[in-house]
Amino acid sequence: MEQMILQYSWLIPFLPLLGFVCNGLPTALGIKLTRKYVYTLACGVMFLSFVLSVAVFLVLKGMDPSHREFTRTLWPWIQIGALRVDVAFLFDPLSAVMLLVVTGVGFLIHLYATGYMHEDPSYARFFAYLNLFCFMMLMLVLANNLLLLFLGWEGVGLCSYLLIGFWFKEKANGSAGMKAFVVNRIGDFGMMLGLIILFWALFAIGLPSMTFTEMRLGGTALMFVNIMGVPVVTMICLLLFLGACGKSAQIPLYVWLPDAMAGPTPVSALIHAATMVTAGVYLIARLNWLFVMSPAALIVIASIGAFTAFVGATIGFAQNDIKKVLAYSTVSQLGYMMLAMGAGAFSAGMFHLTTHAMFKACLFLGSGSVIMAMHHEQDMRHMGGLKKHMPITFLTFVIATVAICGIFPLAGFFSKDEILWQVFHKGSFAGWYYFLWAMGFVGAAGTAFYMVRLVVMTFLGESRAVPSGHGAQQHVVPKESPWNVTLPLVVLASMSVVLGFLNIPYIMNHLFGSFSAGLFTEWLSPVIPVAEHGAGLEENGSHGSGLLEWGVMFLSVAAAAGAMYLSYVMYTRRMDVVQRFTTKFARLHNVVLNKYYVDEAYQRFVVDPLLGLNRLCAKFDAVVIDGIVNLVAKVTKLYSVVIGWCDDFFVDGLVNGLARLTNRMGARLRLIQTGHIQHYAYVVVAGIVVMLMVKILF
Repeated sequence: MEQMILQYSWLIPFLPLLGFVCNGLPTALGIKLTRKYVYTLACGVMFLSFVLSVAVFLVLKGMDPSHREFTRTLWPWIQIGALRVDVAFLFDPLSAVMLLVVTGVGFLIHLYATGYMHEDPSYARFFAYLNLFCFMMLMLVLANNLLLLFLGWEGVGLCSYLLIGFWFKEKANGSAGMKAFVVNRIGDFGMMLGLIILFWALFAIGLPSMTFTEMRLGGTALMFVNIMGVPVVTMICLLLFLGACGKSAQIPLYVWLPDAMAGPTPVSALIHAATMVTAGVYLIARLNWLFVMSPAALIVIASIGAFTAFVGATIGFAQNDIKKVLAYSTVSQLGYMMLAMGAGAFSAGMFHLTTHAMFKACLFLGSGSVIMAMHHEQDMRHMGGLKKHMPITFLTFVIATVAICGIFPLAGFFSKDEILWQVFHKGSFAGWYYFLWAMGFVGAAGTAFYMVRLVVMTFLGESRAVPSGHGAQQHVVPKESPWNVTLPLVVLASMSVVLGFLNIPYIMNHLFGSFSAGLFTEWLSPVIPVAEHGAGLEENGSHGSGLLEWGVMFLSVAAAAGAMYLSYVMYTRRMDVVQRFTTKFARLHNVVLNKYYVDEAYQRFVVDPLLGLNRLCAKFDAVVIDGIVNLVAKVTKLYSVVIGWCDDFFVDGLVNGLARLTNRMGARLRLIQTGHIQHYAYVVVAGIVVMLMVKILF
């Protein structure tokens, strides 16, 4: 059985590709498919991929930890000299985690979309795009080499463009898709440079390979390679991180993600909460052996991550669009993941990636349920009072909110607090990390505040819905969403409760006698050795200073709980405080409301100059390039006229003159041919006379 599972493991990514072809090709040819056929096929292939992923996970679990890895090679791809790159999939503990996240959450979102997109006329096209995206994402996480990973990396970028701009008839949606595509290209350019330099450096040390296993085993010599005095490892890591900044929405390339909320809500949940935006985090975790060789690069990554977490959290305070709040929450949480990576706590970052996929997908899908009930209203100021009408959506949304706030014992507590502790502990080796911990701490409290604000404005109090109808005070009472929308919410909320127990801190091990501490960390240890976690995680359970860790944990939870209570009180009983604050600090409120004017700054200092350069180039092309081309054309035309005249007058004249001369001479000589014999006799006699005279005289 195990061998059969390994033999057919390649079907995990190719089943969604089959769904894309079977739904997308007939749709492209104009063949109308029934909705039942479309969603049965699209959801079915995702479910089968999930089942196979679970099977592969169980096979890996049964292996010895030191040999918990196998590669499924499909066919050779590139063979140049000593370089060999195959289309091959790597199954190990890290890729197994990503498989379960992508296929598990992906299936639930596909199921949810059957209800959310039920009335959309482009139903088949939507599910075809979703399947294609899952294929690309699975190829990204399963690739056993960087080139195949990059192919999947670009593929998910293309699919995000198609899905964000799915409702492309509205200009804003098309612009949002284009923005995501262009911004990601900036990061991808840096990643391509990083891949090129990495291959060059590996070739220089006698390792012409892009395969992860081979690079990990022989790539440590890169730490001794320099380019113009700069360690090549640092250069490679920073360029790869630039690519990760694009995909994982880090400052300064995060601006595409909030605008991406223009896509359908299932897209927001799948791409911008659970899968694509985590690709950059996964890349760094996969190449952890490379990044640990560059402390300078790790500090940059941690700093960018902490700043992103802080900025994303503060922007969330003032947003009124329910999906925009969740979008900036995603930016903030991705910042935490990058902060963990920069602290060397790779397993902690991956654990937060996993838990975040559950509660953030639940939050996005919950927001979609609300939007459906509110007839596509997304402004929270026009909501309120939905708790009694949508009990399942409300309960699951609250569970996911408590999880993201980091309250014990939900999943967010175990993953986010592990990151904060690892960063704090890292500060004992590099003091700068204490400041980064403080930014993350404030961001965590901010997350708790604006998430409770979202819950209160959406579900509690009285309804503030705008009356509908032509002049009449009519209002359709919201109702709970159908089962295919609420079932994914229940499953994801349940995972948000229990998933945290997979990585209990060592200092809490005595509280959970039936569980072993650090299960998730130990699972990833063959790929991410414990020594590389950067915070002194020890097998014996000491986990640094126990008392200090308890203190940091208590402070974090207390701050989150306090922020939640403060937000609840302010937005339920003391709205006057909120109004006074926004009035007194109107300028600060406007700055946060307008997202620190980052988009305006991009428009003024990047987009407008580029458009100006474009206009200048167009003018240069019209005046200079076209002028030169037109001048050359006129000169050529004049030259051709002169050459034509010379040809007509001299060449043709000479030829025609010879022809006319020959014609005239022929006409004259033709007179000799009279046809009279006596004339010919006279000529013969005359000729004889002439010949005799010549003979006599000479």
